[in-house]
Amino acid sequence: MTANNNQSRPSFHGSDIEQIEQYYGIPKESIVKFGANVNPLGLSDSVRQSLSEHLDIITSYPDRDYKSLRQVIASYCNTDMDYVVTGNGSTELISLLIGQRNARHALVIGPTYSEYKRELSLTGGRISNYYLDESQDFRLDMDDLKHILADDVDFLILCNPNNPTSSALIQSELRSLAELCKERDIFIMIDETYVEFAPSVEEITAIPLVSDYDNLMILRGVSKFFAAPGLRLGYGITSNQRFLDELKRHQNPWSLNSLGAYAGELMLKDTDYINRTRELILSERSRCLAALKEFHHVKVYPAYGNFILIKIVKEDIASFDMFEHAIKQGMMIRDCSSFEGLPGEYVRFCIMKPEDNTRLLNCMGELLA
Repeated sequence: MTANNNQSRPSFHGSDIEQIEQYYGIPKESIVKFGANVNPLGLSDSVRQSLSEHLDIITSYPDRDYKSLRQVIASYCNTDMDYVVTGNGSTELISLLIGQRNARHALVIGPTYSEYKRELSLTGGRISNYYLDESQDFRLDMDDLKHILADDVDFLILCNPNNPTSSALIQSELRSLAELCKERDIFIMIDETYVEFAPSVEEITAIPLVSDYDNLMILRGVSKFFAAPGLRLGYGITSNQRFLDELKRHQNPWSLNSLGAYAGELMLKDTDYINRTRELILSERSRCLAALKEFHHVKVYPAYGNFILIKIVKEDIASFDMFEHAIKQGMMIRDCSSFEGLPGEYVRFCIMKPEDNTRLLNCMGELLA
C-alpha cells in the first residue's frame, strides 16, 4: 500500500486494541501497545498487593469530601488542599469544567485530544482552533497567539505537554499566558496528563501559578503515569473557589469509588515507583530520539511527554504504511492522520521497555532508515 492508496484504510485510536485484534487477526495479548501512552512498568507491585488486602473497603461509602485523598494530592503537587477536587477520571472533570464554564467562544490549541471539542460542542458556544506551527516544532508562539486572540474569546484549552505533538510550554511562558488571559477575562484549562513524564516537572507544571491566578484550572490523573486507566481517578486544581464550589455542586456524589480513593493515596506516595518510572522514561526517550535522528526519512520533534511524534518524509511511505508494518510485527503505534490540524504523514509512539523500544526502532528502520 502506498501513500496514494488510502480509500479503504481503517482508522484506529490508541485504545482500539479489540478492533485491531479483529481486523488483523492478531491476539491482543501479544500486541505491544505503543499507542496507549501508558507507563510500561504497569501497576505498582506494592499498590497491587495493598489493594488485594483491602478489598473489603468497597463495603463502605468513600468520604464524600475525599479529604484524605485531597490532602495526599495537595502534598504531591505542593499546593493547597482547598484547591483540589477529585473526579471519575480527568474525563469527568473536563466535562464538568467545560459545562460549567459554558463559554461563549472557546479557543482550543491543537492539534490535540478530540474530547475537548466534543464536550465544547455540547455547550452550544463557538469553537475556534489555534494550530501549532510544525515549522516551530509545534511550540506555541505567544506573540502570535496574543495577536489572534479574538476579543470575545472567554475560554482557552491547552494540553501541556501536548498530545500528540509532545511539545510543551515552560512555566514562565505559562505565567505570561495566565497574565494575558486574566487581563482579557479568559479562563484557561490546562491538561497536565503527561507532565510527570517531562524531563523537569517543575519547569513545565502550571500548579505553582494557581495561587496567583484564579482564571485557570489544572487537570491531572493516574491513567498514564501510574498505569491505572481503569481506576478512573482524576483531579483538578484551581484557586477560584466560587467556580470550584459550583463545579462540585453539579458533580455526582461519590463519583470516585472507595478503591479508587484508597489506591490514589498509595500511588502518589509510592516514591520508588515514581523514581523508577522517571528514570526509565527519561533514559529511553533520549535513546530513542538519538536513534531516530539517524534515520534519513524522518523528522523528529522535541519530546516532553512519554511519547514521540515523528514526520515521515519518504514519498512512497504513508503513516498508515508504517502503522501496518509495525502491527504485523505485533507492535501498535498511532497513525496520526485522524488528528485535526496535523496534515502530513505523522506517527506517534510511546516509550516502552528497552527491549520493546529496540524492536520498534528496528522495525521503523526497515522502512525509514
